[in-house]
Amino acid sequence: MGIRTRRAHKHSRTHIVGFGILGVFGFLALLTGALAVSLGALVSDWLSDLPDYQSADAYLVAEPTTVYASGNTPLVQFYLQNRRSIESSEVSDYVFTATVDVEDERFYKHNGVDPQGIVRAVFAQLSGGSEGASTITQQLVRNTVLSDEQFERSLKRKVREAYIAIQMEKTYTKDQILMMYLNTIYYGEGAYGIEAASITYFNKHASELTLNEAATLAGLPQSPNYYDPIVNVEAATQRRNHVLDRMLALGDITQEQYDETVAEPVTLNPGTFTEATSASPYFTDYVRQLLLEDFDQDVILSGGLKVYTTLDLDMQKAAEAAVAQRLEEIGNDKLQSALVCTEVGNGYIRAMVGGRDYGLSQFNMATQARRQTGSSFKVFTLAAAIGEGMNPDIRINCNSPIQATPTWKVQNYGNYSYGTLTLTDALAVSSNTAFAQVAVAIGADKIADTAHAMGIDEDLPNYPSLTLGTAGVPPVEMSEAYATIASGGIHRDAIAITRIEDRNGNVVYEHKDDPKQAIEAGVAQATEQAMEGVVESSRGSGNVVKQLATFDQPIAGKTGTTETYADLWFCGITPQYSVAVWSGYEDNTSVYVNGSYGHPFNTSCMIWTYFMNSVLEGKERAEFPSGAASPTYKSDSTWGFTVAPEPVQQQTDETAEAEEDAAENAESQQQQQQTTTDTPTTPETPTTPTEPTTPTTPTTPTTPTTPETPAEPTTGQ
Repeated sequence: MGIRTRRAHKHSRTHIVGFGILGVFGFLALLTGALAVSLGALVSDWLSDLPDYQSADAYLVAEPTTVYASGNTPLVQFYLQNRRSIESSEVSDYVFTATVDVEDERFYKHNGVDPQGIVRAVFAQLSGGSEGASTITQQLVRNTVLSDEQFERSLKRKVREAYIAIQMEKTYTKDQILMMYLNTIYYGEGAYGIEAASITYFNKHASELTLNEAATLAGLPQSPNYYDPIVNVEAATQRRNHVLDRMLALGDITQEQYDETVAEPVTLNPGTFTEATSASPYFTDYVRQLLLEDFDQDVILSGGLKVYTTLDLDMQKAAEAAVAQRLEEIGNDKLQSALVCTEVGNGYIRAMVGGRDYGLSQFNMATQARRQTGSSFKVFTLAAAIGEGMNPDIRINCNSPIQATPTWKVQNYGNYSYGTLTLTDALAVSSNTAFAQVAVAIGADKIADTAHAMGIDEDLPNYPSLTLGTAGVPPVEMSEAYATIASGGIHRDAIAITRIEDRNGNVVYEHKDDPKQAIEAGVAQATEQAMEGVVESSRGSGNVVKQLATFDQPIAGKTGTTETYADLWFCGITPQYSVAVWSGYEDNTSVYVNGSYGHPFNTSCMIWTYFMNSVLEGKERAEFPSGAASPTYKSDSTWGFTVAPEPVQQQTDETAEAEEDAAENAESQQQQQQTTTDTPTTPETPTTPTEPTTPTTPTTPTTPTTPETPAEPTTGQ
C-alpha cells in the first residue's frame, strides 16, 4: 500500500463534538462562573475585528512575478519572497508524511486546534523540555490571515488564531490546508514553500525528493537558521533523524527504510530558484518599469503575475555579441553602446542592449538616456518636407557656410562645400546647410509633428535647428519611429509586453495591434528610397554598412553625430527590422579613441552590421512596401531655394594626391585590424546642442571631391 493511500485511511477525518474556542481555554472557565462570564466578554471583544478570513484571498501568499521571453522561456522573477506555489501532485509523498509526523501528528484528527497537543506542550514545558502546541492549521493562519500579528506573543493573538483555524477547517479539506501550509512555510536560505526549498537545497523539484531529503526539509521550519544544512549540517542531520524517528514510530516508514536513511549523510546540491538568465537585464528592467505604470510594487513582487514579452533570446544574444565585439575591437573600456531592434510588422522589441556591462551600470541607455540624435533626425525633416509637397529631387545649394536665417549661420562638417545637390543626395552626404534651408522653408512645427506621429514621444523644440538633431531622444523611440518608414508609413508602438496573467491564469492584459497611418504610404516610400542612398552611395555616410553586410536584403538608414562626437548613431531599416544603435560616453563627453575622433561608421554602423549579419544571414530576401501613389509635389520654385554658384574651393593636384594618400593609409590601418571599414566620402557633420551660432571656418577646409579623413581610424590601436 502506498504512503498516500495508507495515510488517507489512517487519517480519516473525525470531529471533536462540542470542541470550540473555549475548549482551548476551558480550564480557565472552571475557576468560577463569574470568571467564565468575564473571559467570554473579553474573547468576544478580541474576535470583533478579525480580518476577512472567509475570503480565499486571505490565504494567498507572496508569489513572484515571472517574466517570459518569446517562446515562453523564463527570463527573470521579481519577488518579495523566494517562492512558487505548486499543486499536491507536484510534491513527493515523503514530504506530506514527514511534515505531518513532526509538526502535527494528530492533524487529521483535530478540527484546527488540538487540545491534546496543548496539554502535551504544557507538560513538556513543566518538565524542562519544549514542544509546540500550534497545529499546522494554526501555523497557516499565523503566516497568512494574521501575518501582521504573527510576532505578537499575547493571549489575544492565540485566541484569534485558534478561532480562525477552527473556522478554516469548516471551509477547506485537510489536504488543501496541508498543501497551503507547504506552499507558505519558511525553510531558510530565503526559500518560502517546499518547491523553493527543494531547489535551494537540492536543485530538484519537490516531486523528486527522496526520503532523506524530504525528512531534512520537514525538520527545517521549527528553526530554519539553526537547522540550516548549508551552515550547520550536524544540527540538520540530528533534526532529520528526529523526523525519521517520528515517521517510524507512527508507522509511515519501515525499519529498513529508517536504518538505511539514518546511515546516509545529508548531501546538498544548492540550486538557484529564480530561473533567471544572464541575458537581457536591461530589457527586464524596462519591463519592470512598464509594469510599475499599471501595478503597484507589492503586486509586482508578490502578486504571482506571469508576464509574456517580445524578446527573442537568439536575437538578444546576437545583439549583445555585436556590441561586445565592436567595443572590444575599439579597445576603449569606457565607451558605451545601446541597441534596440524592433520588428517592423508588429512593433515587437526583439532585442535590447542598454550598455556595455549591466554589472557596472544599471542605467539603461536604450530607454532612459535622452541623447542628441544628430543628423539621424534629418529623416524626419525629409519625411515632413515630402509630406508638404517638396520633391526629393529638388536641387539645393549645399555649399558652406550659409545664412539660413538672419540669426542662424550654418556650415557643413569641415565647412565642406558640395555645390548643388538634390535633396536625396544632400541626405546621403548629410549636408547641414541643405537641411537647414528645408527646415526654414517648411517650418519646425511640421518637423516636430511628423516625428511625433512616427513614434518620437519626447518634447521637441520649435526652432529650425531641430533638423540637426538637437533634441534628446532614447534609442527605443528612434527604432520605433524608423520602423514607421519601413512599414509604409504605418506606426506601431514599440511593444515589450504581449500578455499578463494573474496567479490564477486569468488574462489581465493582452496587447492588441493598433496600427495607424502616421504618414502617407507614398511619403514613406519616397523617404525610404532616399535613405537607401545613405548606404548605397559611395558618397553616403553609411556606406560602410553596405561594404560589411553579408545578407541579401535592401538597407536604408541614416548616421548621426553631435558636437565633438559626443553621440554616434546609426539607425537602419530592412523590410524585417528597424534597429537603432547609439555609442558614446555615459557622461556626455566627446568620444576620442587613441587621440582621434570617433565616427559612426567606425562604431555604431559596424555594431548595426555585425548584429544584422547574424540575424538576417540566409534569410530570403524581402522588399520594402512599394507601389504607393507618389506624393503630389509642388513646383520647385515654391520653396525659394537657390542653386550653388561656381565651386568656391578649387582642388589642386597636390592636395588631391595628399588626401588620396591619407585615405589609402586609413584603409591600410583598417585592413590590419581585419575590419573592412571604408572611410565615407563625407564624414558626418556634428550638430550643436542649442540654437547654432556662427561657426568658425576651418583654416584648411577640405575639397569637394575628397573627404576629410580622420587622423587615425577608431580602431583602438
